[in-house]
Amino acid sequence: MRWSRAFIPTLRESPADAEIASHRLMLRAGMVRKLGAGIYTYLPLGWRSIRKVERIVREEMDRAGAQEILLPILTPAELWRESGRWDEYGRELMRLKDRHEREFALGPTHEEVITATVRGEVRSYRELPLCLYQIQTKFRDELRPRFGVMRGREFTMKDAYSFHRDAASLDGYYRAMHEAYSRIFRRCGLTFRAVLADPGLMGGGETHEFMVLAESGESVVISCPSEACGYAATTDTATGSIPPPPQRAEAALREVPTPGAKTVEDVAAFLGVPPARIIKTLLYRSGGGIVAALVRGDRELSEPKLRNALGRAALELADEAAVRKATGADVGFAGPVGLKGVRIVADRALRRELPS
Repeated sequence: MRWSRAFIPTLRESPADAEIASHRLMLRAGMVRKLGAGIYTYLPLGWRSIRKVERIVREEMDRAGAQEILLPILTPAELWRESGRWDEYGRELMRLKDRHEREFALGPTHEEVITATVRGEVRSYRELPLCLYQIQTKFRDELRPRFGVMRGREFTMKDAYSFHRDAASLDGYYRAMHEAYSRIFRRCGLTFRAVLADPGLMGGGETHEFMVLAESGESVVISCPSEACGYAATTDTATGSIPPPPQRAEAALREVPTPGAKTVEDVAAFLGVPPARIIKTLLYRSGGGIVAALVRGDRELSEPKLRNALGRAALELADEAAVRKATGADVGFAGPVGLKGVRIVADRALRRELPS
């Protein structure tokens, strides 16, 4: 009998906190082990799989003319302040201080670092275009790490950055990267779709996310059923037409007490109307002030869309004290009427529901 020395600690049963099929299978197959919330150890089989994916990524990046580098994970706060993202990035940015009280961040992405590197070395537009990429550990202080390694606080990411002399060069390289990403996903045997996406704090114009189509995950893809159309977007970027307002008899506005009705569903049931006829008011802190965001009661607010409407400002839900100070009401009872010193941003769909 021959014994294997392979370190493959399999499990008979799935751990109770394994949420999705891929997470359960990786744990039972002895590929990963959870060390903490959103933090995983990759065992030999898991690490071997990662290296196979990395090889495919490197081959396609090199084929597209990109060059591999390795940037530091620990980055000075000065670079983040220069770009304005030290405050804008929010609580997901892992921050720390050294023994001299100097501030640093553990990189969730590396736009600041790569820009500082290239501006110190590239002397002429003749050296462009230039594309540099890396495969490296990243950190994000996720509020709710979940879905196993898909939504972790520490993860491996391939990030590429290109520099160009003009917009035409940038557009051409964007298409080349689009093709390279498509080849990577196909070689990995994945069913995917490139969809219009929100660029977030990285900025930029048109942005695509390559999404694996699966039942698990957090994003919803909205696409045109016609292949000739080709439109696909996430709920954070998708737009739609607004139908004409329904014909209703005009009635004078009046106050109606709704005691104890804290949620949209409670108010709708109390008034005997569908949730779509209720305006949901959500209050955020943004840019040092309070913003009231209004959406239909049967819809969820898209924070990326709100952030874009505010000029990509950082957002954070207002706490109870801030809501009470701005509105004079408790959380769940605030509305848009009579607000002072509060910026109001409303979904265009509300135009067809409100009297002129």
